[in-house]
Amino acid sequence: MFFTDDSRVTENRAPLMTTSARRALFAWLVTLLMASSSVFAQDVRYNFDKDTDFSKFKTYKWVAIKGATQPDEIVDKQIKTAFDAQLATKGLSKVEGDDANLLVGYQTAIGTEKQFTSFTSGMGGPGWGYGPGWYGGGWYGGGGMTTTSGSTSTIYKGQLALDMYDSAHHDLVWRGVASKTLDPKAKPDKREKNLNKAVAKLMKNYPPKAKE
Repeated sequence: MFFTDDSRVTENRAPLMTTSARRALFAWLVTLLMASSSVFAQDVRYNFDKDTDFSKFKTYKWVAIKGATQPDEIVDKQIKTAFDAQLATKGLSKVEGDDANLLVGYQTAIGTEKQFTSFTSGMGGPGWGYGPGWYGGGWYGGGGMTTTSGSTSTIYKGQLALDMYDSAHHDLVWRGVASKTLDPKAKPDKREKNLNKAVAKLMKNYPPKAKE
């Protein structure tokens, strides 16, 4: 009969992590999680005419912006429904007549980058321009600070932009842009949820607070 001397058996056990090592690992995981969240976060930016009294606007009408990229009918309906819900909370009523205070239209860049275009009336002529109090340095957004990062004339892939025109003066008075909003590869329910979230976040900036 043979006996095994347990004292000679060496077990390959992994060394236990020290408290400082566990804390370092936890901190690294938190940093990684925050970085991942920032990558997929929806960024919203906006600009507006600071000389405009937005309290005077009570009604709006949807218009198509000539030359702007239009999605399919399902996405078009989802976009308008999302904005209608948010604009209603701002005291704005949708109308179909020509007496609307605001003319509202959206622009997208689903597959590739696009240039912003201006709304034009059915009478032809140049697009409606910016109001005199428009901030030309860039965008408001990114934590409430002004920023000039990127081009204010470009709609980047996946972005959704909303334009509001003063129908009485033919001026663009408010423009908002939400990034990472339209993903044609996403499932319909996920795309709609993502869209509603982005629109709600964007419309928190309307009506805008005057910036000095």
